[in-house]
Amino acid sequence: MYTYLYVLLSNRKGCHCATCATMRVFILLAFLIAASWAKPFHQTQFLDFMLEDEGSGLFPDNEMPMCPFGCQCHLRVVQCSDLGLTTVPKDIPKDTTLLDLQNNKITEIKENDFKNLRNLNALILVNNKIGTVHPKAFAPLVKLQRLYLSKNLLKEIPVNMPSSLHELRIHENEITKVKKNAFDNLSQVYALEMGSNPLKNSGIDGGAFNGLKKLSFIRLSDAALTAIPKGLPASLSEIHLDGNKITRVKADSLKGLKNLVRLGLSFNEIFSVDNGSLDNAPFLRELHMDNNALIKVPAGLADHRFIQVVYLHNNLITAVGVNDFCGLDYYAKKNLYSGISLFNNPVPYWEIQPITFRCATNRAAIQLGNFK
Repeated sequence: MYTYLYVLLSNRKGCHCATCATMRVFILLAFLIAASWAKPFHQTQFLDFMLEDEGSGLFPDNEMPMCPFGCQCHLRVVQCSDLGLTTVPKDIPKDTTLLDLQNNKITEIKENDFKNLRNLNALILVNNKIGTVHPKAFAPLVKLQRLYLSKNLLKEIPVNMPSSLHELRIHENEITKVKKNAFDNLSQVYALEMGSNPLKNSGIDGGAFNGLKKLSFIRLSDAALTAIPKGLPASLSEIHLDGNKITRVKADSLKGLKNLVRLGLSFNEIFSVDNGSLDNAPFLRELHMDNNALIKVPAGLADHRFIQVVYLHNNLITAVGVNDFCGLDYYAKKNLYSGISLFNNPVPYWEIQPITFRCATNRAAIQLGNFK
């Protein structure tokens, strides 16, 4: 800048008149005035532009949203995890869309804990000590889609949850009762995680799942169930009941589940699968029945048109017939098997005829082995 000014003032060839002298004075004065108005030079740091975007023009200086003490707030996300909190913090910004309160020591959710949080989309309360939830605690959360309450001390499903919910995860609590109206207003929920609760079949009221009109996924693993629960929504495509005490799949156990694609029954005590039970799930693709007490291949597999994966390892199967997996009409099966596991069964694998797996994609799809 200074070099340019010097050249401008000193290299005007042939200009020695009073007019030229006056012009030089005018340019010099203009430069000095502009320099006096300029701000001091400031070295910008990396990501300073983000701070400028956040702080300029969004809020007046006296209306900047407060961040609860100890928490971190950024782009409408408030993270208050791992702080040893015993209550929900106050002064949560009203525009918060995700509130993370996991890994604390919160014991109770009070009526006004989430007051004015109308824009909240996700609420994470995993791994606290929550035993009670006020009936009106979730009333302000009219846009809440994800509610994670896993690893707490709840004994029942909280009431009056937002009808906007899409996901409810409440596993590893102390829930022993699911009342008839527990999910009545949750017609938008598509994923329900309730595993690792001491829930028995007698603790599930008739029609308890009626409100879940769009439910696609449910997990009730590692509970105390002795049978597949009745009245599960017809919309379900995945059911996970692993790690229970189920002993039998009855003919009507899967009644009404015409959209079921994956059924998980591993690590139970199942010794029998009734004839016709699989007919109720005509589009089933995966059947997981490993680690049970089956003494034979479940009936109905040979006639099932779409099933592709069958896990039967770690059972008590002593024989496998040539028609146990594949029907006499080869072309009746729409989808060939891509996985059949039979290892760790007391069946002599060398006595199984190769034609038994004629409707499998290839030899690699079959897993056999000695009984150990």
